[in-house]
Amino acid sequence: MHSDSIGVVDFPTLGDLVDGWITQHCRIPDGFKRRQPFVQYDWQFWCTANHYRVRENAAYDPADPPMNQAFTYARSDVVAAQKTGKGPWAACITANMAAGPDLFCGWAKRGDVYDCADHGCGCGWYFEYEPGEPMGSRHPSPLIQILATSQEQVSNIWRPLTAMIKFHGSPLGRLLLPREEFIRIVGENDDDPELDRIDAVTSSAKSRLGNPISGYVQDETGTYTKSSGMDEVASTMRRGAAGMQGRGFTTTNAWDPSQESQAQADFESDQPDVFTFYRVPPTDWKFSDRRQRRRLLEFVYAGSPHINIDSIMAECDKLMLKRAAEAERFFGNRVVQGNDAWLPDGLWESAWLDAVAS
Repeated sequence: MHSDSIGVVDFPTLGDLVDGWITQHCRIPDGFKRRQPFVQYDWQFWCTANHYRVRENAAYDPADPPMNQAFTYARSDVVAAQKTGKGPWAACITANMAAGPDLFCGWAKRGDVYDCADHGCGCGWYFEYEPGEPMGSRHPSPLIQILATSQEQVSNIWRPLTAMIKFHGSPLGRLLLPREEFIRIVGENDDDPELDRIDAVTSSAKSRLGNPISGYVQDETGTYTKSSGMDEVASTMRRGAAGMQGRGFTTTNAWDPSQESQAQADFESDQPDVFTFYRVPPTDWKFSDRRQRRRLLEFVYAGSPHINIDSIMAECDKLMLKRAAEAERFFGNRVVQGNDAWLPDGLWESAWLDAVAS
């Protein structure tokens, strides 16, 4: 399901519960508001609410929980401009997948609450459910993988996540323990080192692929191509999660259509069980026109108040001299071919249509 704007949350979801858990446990990783509670922007909450949207007919059996089948969407894809806040948001959702209310566990009755004390966290936070609201619980044996093409790219999510954990007094510091190459999740599986952990997986470190994972995060899927082999890596990871009734999500900038990336394939397939948030800018706003470019940037960065449009404009001015397509793709959130494409964008399609017409 494609969503190009923020809508009304009028469906059952764990979104409010997860939102409260994030504000209690996660911290802003950098900037002048560093260490302050992480409060989701409206667009981030919209993505969270949809990712945790629960089927209205979901039934809960504690002996055989529905796992991923309780949710409307098997995966969420977020396509947004550079530095809108994808990385910190992804870090928060990863933390929730690891130690927060990530699974559906029935429908609330009057007086039901989510109490952190019941889930191995002594922070004192609790959430009062509305009658009939879906309830959430921790995963009993989480194994989560964060995928990117390089270690530097993994840092888009890994760095804010570890920063949130390491802040003095952070509630996450009692739930997640960073190690040299992974993050240990405090849980009930100390006897099995393969469980209760978050792993980073890159194109040069694929040894953990094929593990029966409970969840995954795939960053910058616009760079996952057949030539790099990353499309197959991503597919393998998704199969590993599906086999364990797990779920995941992806984040990316707009892609280069000449590269036939995983992000492009995901978007064009438009599967009904995949939620895609992509705020597509109007096609008649020209990025080459400086006034229209500002209007376009204000559109794609709406709801991310940490962004200074003047700063983005200044960077675009430099890129427009030699790397105009890159500027439009990364900052304008548009699907455009790279500057080194062997054919101008749309030329092949137009020639093929002309041939058919004749």
